[in-house]
Amino acid sequence: MPKNNNLKSILIIGSGPIIIGQACEFDYAGTQSLRSLREDGIETILLNSNPATIMTDPSMADHVYLKPLTTKSIVEILKAHPNIDAVLPTMGGQTALNLCIEADEKGIWEDFGIKLIGVDIDAINITEDREKFKQLMGRIGIPVAPAKTVTSYLQGKEVAQEFGFPLVIRASFTLGGSGASFVHGPEEFDEKLTYGLEASPIHEVLIDKALLGWKEYELELLRDKNDNVVIICSIENMDPMGIHTGDSITVAPAMTLSDTTYQRMRDMAIKMMRNIGDFAGGCNVQFAVSPDEKEDIIAIEINPRVSRSSALASKATGYPIAKIATKLAIGYNLDELENQITKSTSALFEPTLDYVIVKIPRWNFDKFEGADRTLGLQMKSVGEVMGIGRSFQEALHKATQSLEIKRNGLGADGKSHTKYDEIIEKLTYASWDRVFVIYDAIQAGIPLSRIHEITKIDMWFLRQYEELYALDVEISKFDKESLPKDLLLEAKQKGFADRQIAHMLDCLESEVYNKRVDLGINRVYKLVDTCAAEFKAETPYYYSTFEAEIETPDGKRYVDNESKVSEKKKIVVLGSGPNRIGQGIEFDYSCVHGVLAASECGYETIMINCNPETVSTDFDIADKLYFEPVFWEHIYDIIRHEKPEGVIVQLGGQTALKLAEKLDRYGIKIMGTSYEALDLAEDRGSFSKLLQANDIPYPEFGTAETAEEALALADELDFPILVRPSYVLGGQGMKIVINKDELEETVVDLLRKIPNNKLLLDHYLDGAIEAEADAICDGEDVHIIGIMEHIEPCGIHSGDSNAVLPPFNLGDLVMQQIKDHTHKIALALNTVGLINIQFAIKDDMVYIIEANPRASRTVPFIAKAYKEPYVNYATKVMLGHKKVKDFNFNPQLDGYAIKQPVFSFNKFHKVNKQLGPEMKSTGESILFIDSLKDDAFYDLYSRRKMYLSK
Repeated sequence: MPKNNNLKSILIIGSGPIIIGQACEFDYAGTQSLRSLREDGIETILLNSNPATIMTDPSMADHVYLKPLTTKSIVEILKAHPNIDAVLPTMGGQTALNLCIEADEKGIWEDFGIKLIGVDIDAINITEDREKFKQLMGRIGIPVAPAKTVTSYLQGKEVAQEFGFPLVIRASFTLGGSGASFVHGPEEFDEKLTYGLEASPIHEVLIDKALLGWKEYELELLRDKNDNVVIICSIENMDPMGIHTGDSITVAPAMTLSDTTYQRMRDMAIKMMRNIGDFAGGCNVQFAVSPDEKEDIIAIEINPRVSRSSALASKATGYPIAKIATKLAIGYNLDELENQITKSTSALFEPTLDYVIVKIPRWNFDKFEGADRTLGLQMKSVGEVMGIGRSFQEALHKATQSLEIKRNGLGADGKSHTKYDEIIEKLTYASWDRVFVIYDAIQAGIPLSRIHEITKIDMWFLRQYEELYALDVEISKFDKESLPKDLLLEAKQKGFADRQIAHMLDCLESEVYNKRVDLGINRVYKLVDTCAAEFKAETPYYYSTFEAEIETPDGKRYVDNESKVSEKKKIVVLGSGPNRIGQGIEFDYSCVHGVLAASECGYETIMINCNPETVSTDFDIADKLYFEPVFWEHIYDIIRHEKPEGVIVQLGGQTALKLAEKLDRYGIKIMGTSYEALDLAEDRGSFSKLLQANDIPYPEFGTAETAEEALALADELDFPILVRPSYVLGGQGMKIVINKDELEETVVDLLRKIPNNKLLLDHYLDGAIEAEADAICDGEDVHIIGIMEHIEPCGIHSGDSNAVLPPFNLGDLVMQQIKDHTHKIALALNTVGLINIQFAIKDDMVYIIEANPRASRTVPFIAKAYKEPYVNYATKVMLGHKKVKDFNFNPQLDGYAIKQPVFSFNKFHKVNKQLGPEMKSTGESILFIDSLKDDAFYDLYSRRKMYLSK
């Protein structure tokens, strides 16, 4: 049965601002879904409050509503569009599902005659309500862990008595494991039970027997109207049960399952999906398997929506789950749709992988002082990276190199833990760096059996680690001259970076690189093609690996490279790597627009990124996608292979900017603002000389590299003093100090964490108003795209402040100063592209806090508020295709737009929630108001008074 022709207009609900447990994978899902509906000529209406996403772009849906995710907004939209036929809530995570249930309970869908597609209300209720789920599994004969649902403290005590410890408490109707915890003994039971009941919106928790040490698996399924089911991907968690899947290191395809158990698991998953409800769409099922010969399987949960794992599975297999799920929701069958990558096979076709992927989460505990860093049932990571390789070892190394935590991979960088007690502690209480500590443990001589006993990680994974360490030891016996070719090739095939091999051989990275080139050990690129090369793939989605040479009968030797270089002019866009606080989805938005703009200028576009949640790593955004770490060695090899005209670094946040210096040194052209100008803005000393030369005021400051220098400076500057390191993003490590003791403590601490850093100390303007401006400049003309005033005073990081566009109480004199300073600075830095400047205003004097000649966090917000594609314009300026005066700027905004930060503090019990100069928010939403008399503005403004009175 083909498409349902009664559906002509569909409402899609997004997932709102980014929080821990719900990140940009839903922007990716929503974007795919909208494009999918558009292909079928269906009118799309989108509700989402997050301005930093691609899905809320005017070009994505026919009508975009940037409104709060409430039933009130839904009613407004349904009244404005009486022609809406159906709502698709499965693309917006738990937020959209919960909103959909609320609207259903209030009878809104019924009143307006709206059909629910992609899922049904019963399925949501069965899967979210732990008791109903348990009963259903019992009826269809699927084993689950012994468990009971309780709604009061007293019932909870009785269940604990019956089951005995250890126990697991899970809250109903929550996301990212909120309210879930392990209880090892009676002494912690009371607190955790209360916490769980409070976290659940229906005040209900499920208490089950803890399956400690069982192996955890996930399957991604799709099903159509005819009840055809395909399993897209099997994912194995390297970490056993007890760590939330969002915080686990995961591997696809599953590595340690016997085939018979895998078949049993498939049958169970299909049976579960068929029984939870009659709908066409996607599902994610989680299982636990006992770690013994019996391999008993127990079902943990099933989610009838696109999830974090679906984004991972889509990128891992090249099968666009969200896009196909959308087509199924509007009535298509799997056998009527084509495989998006091969274009010749049907979508009723399970992908086959001839490579391995490893996902590692990215945590940001340094932003949450006092947070419990042990990993458990509640998700704490803020982003993730994925590595693709020919073997588990290669993929694991590529994923660790993608994390950007100053490590070059596993071991071999002099940063290993060596103290026995410390290693055992980190293994026992799963720490965020356990993936590295396992290597250190083997290095320290701790037997595998002991590591397995503590961590319950399958022996197969531990043996893979052991092989890596054995190779490390073997190579260390040689020096750079005597190292044989086969050992170097083996090290590269197992993912070791040149930098790590240099550490083993005690030489320079460049020497290893040159030896590799001399011996002909070069990266080759392979396609992600969904079918293990059985059919020809049409989409250029690549990963790198190393292969031995092939010899033809006539004695010619070559290596098989699947990435063919075209004759066209090319541009490389460097992506922003894993999401983290201070560098989130806003930069992915800019990268995607940069790629699209370069295409419009006639270039072949090449995207390099390693974040599986994003739109930028969707295989049909750029002409070529390299799913590789944004890590020097990988980037340089791609550039040597493709020989692009230049590289765009100003769109990918600090990740891409940090590589500018090396690109410049190796003679690779940086498009737009030059490396000298980027560096000048980062180096506070030279930047202040530039301000002096242009008569622009800035707070008094000095630089220090030791605690003595800092204390001497304090006498000249007057307290309060703001201390900050150079070359960081999101205000990392910034502190405001009010006396010499605090100053000394802060400086010593910062220099320990970031050795050899130049610290900047400036006099902090107490009680000043903060404002910022974004502008596009082509080296001759400057156009200011937006000026925002912050509601919170100076001293709260700009990413954590509520910003109002346009400013609401800056006088003409101040506005003129801001405009003049912005013009002068943009031209003095020879900016070509975007620039963001932050100001502090005190007694009608405008001081400069800092300038960043790159895409900032606020560009997407301004573009959405004024309805103009600023990143597109800026990219064309960087590429030299257009000048500022070629554009007809026409911003449209009635009233004001407010950027509101969103925090994820509720994931961290007992954390200091006070805001300061270091950024802590994980996402943002946009709010439009008609006038300053609006209650919402008044509420925010009253908070400002609270800050000023502190």
